[in-house]
Amino acid sequence: MSGEAATDVGALRPVDCGEVTLAVREWGPVDGPLVVLLHGFPETSRAFDVIGPLLAAAGLRVLAPDQRGYGASERPVDVASYRLERLVDDVVGLVRAAGREHAAIVGHDWGAAVAWTLALLRPEVVTRLAVLNVPHPAVMQRALRRDPRQMLRSWYMLLFQLPWLPERLLTLGRGAFTARMLARTARPGAFAAERMAAYRAAWTRPGAMTAMLAWYRAIVRHPPRLSRVEVAAETLVLWGEHDVALRPGLAEASLAHCPRGRLVRFPDCTHWLHLEQPARVAALLRDFLVGGEHRAPDVVA
Repeated sequence: MSGEAATDVGALRPVDCGEVTLAVREWGPVDGPLVVLLHGFPETSRAFDVIGPLLAAAGLRVLAPDQRGYGASERPVDVASYRLERLVDDVVGLVRAAGREHAAIVGHDWGAAVAWTLALLRPEVVTRLAVLNVPHPAVMQRALRRDPRQMLRSWYMLLFQLPWLPERLLTLGRGAFTARMLARTARPGAFAAERMAAYRAAWTRPGAMTAMLAWYRAIVRHPPRLSRVEVAAETLVLWGEHDVALRPGLAEASLAHCPRGRLVRFPDCTHWLHLEQPARVAALLRDFLVGGEHRAPDVVA
């Protein structure tokens, strides 16, 4: 059951995050512990329009941006503007714009890649880290170098390095090609008609698909330099077992870099577990995020 009936889209408002202005959805009490929800490719902040209100009902202040290049947010034209360090800066800027020094960070897909990297590069900003179906950056880099089976699953990353052709394919039929691709990789009903229509409108905005693909192009041309691989924050990894793009073993390998890490598997879910079982995902996140002291960990350089 996708949980679409409980959807609360939330109003978008522009937030100056420093280098760019992001369109942000918000739920919950202004003075609640801050949680930032980061979506992945090819979604927008609507990825969390069920989970966001459920977390807000537990007293959390929830912000979900359209990330740089997506939806109603600004989209720089050069690929270097989408390197992970710049995407991390956007999240730090959002936290600061909310009047906070730190926040709990939740990310799915590319949003999880940003969340992992934020926890590694700016650990003083992250109180708790929750990631959905993307491994620790060091684990992913190693798999792409040494694991032929993962290389095969990641074939599309090479396709996305080509100029103009990926944009043309992914916007065919005003996004119908991409919509079919997503539906094939998810459980039936995960992408309800209203959600898919909103995504297709976002993909076909002028320059949007090129900006979205720039994330893939930037990671190849400008890979991040990580001075540490151990995650200081308490970490929750949620993993759908039937992810067609990522091997299940990557989840366990990621825990090796998380001294305070925990893994919860979803045996009946795909890559899109936040849409397929939003109530369970929200309950696990709520239990992880509510209670205890919300402060960034002490980090030894």
